[in-house]
Amino acid sequence: MAEVKKKLKQAVEWPLKHPEAFSRMGIRPPCGLLMYGPPGCSKTMIAKAIATESELNFIAIKGPELFNKWVGESERAVRELFRKARSVAPSIIFFDEIDALAAERGGSSGGSNVGDRVLAQLLTELDGIEQLQGVLMVAATNRPDMIDKALLRPGRLDSIIYVPLPNEVTRREIFHIRLKKMPISEGVDIELLVERTNGYSGAEIVAVCHEAAMKALEEDITTQSVKWEHFLSALRTVQPRSSPEMIRFYEEYYLEKDVRTFQ
Repeated sequence: MAEVKKKLKQAVEWPLKHPEAFSRMGIRPPCGLLMYGPPGCSKTMIAKAIATESELNFIAIKGPELFNKWVGESERAVRELFRKARSVAPSIIFFDEIDALAAERGGSSGGSNVGDRVLAQLLTELDGIEQLQGVLMVAATNRPDMIDKALLRPGRLDSIIYVPLPNEVTRREIFHIRLKKMPISEGVDIELLVERTNGYSGAEIVAVCHEAAMKALEEDITTQSVKWEHFLSALRTVQPRSSPEMIRFYEEYYLEKDVRTFQ
């Protein structure tokens, strides 16, 4: 994922390691970034890796965690979250499943509009009177089309990054990482596994390796290696769940995002 890594370095590492460059160019560092793509493509893992590489404090929140049935409590939770992030800056606030927290406004049913109020508080924290100094908001979603457009405007989630299904190079790296921990027989052809997992997500490739090991143990609990036939059986069991229609949706959204950027 060389392209994804490059964009993340620009959004996270550059402002921390080269703040004078931003001052010299008369621009401010990005406030936040959104990663979107098919399920199982390591968006959450990437966010944790960003924090580790950059030596930042990392605060992780799943979207629905902030909702509370009591009036005002959800907004207070958002304010407290950003207050905590400022107190331990430089830091990253990571919102997983941001679409559950920042859905299009006006979609609440009945008398409850807690979602709208939480989104309003979130927007206030991002570009309110008290600027976010040393705090970066990182969000991940499988449904970028459901997020309120106000959150995606420049100055809030500045960088929108598509995390696609792993290409051939990435799949090969995933297999090498997973299989070096497993006792595999000489007949296991990694290149053929890479070829046969086209269209698989990273999580599904890991599941193939796990399933192959389980097949070997199922055959003989005292086995010392995982054989090629176990991987073939695992490939039949673990099928890719990202349909061509789903991938087309993400790619079209990516192209539309680029068009909006240049308009």
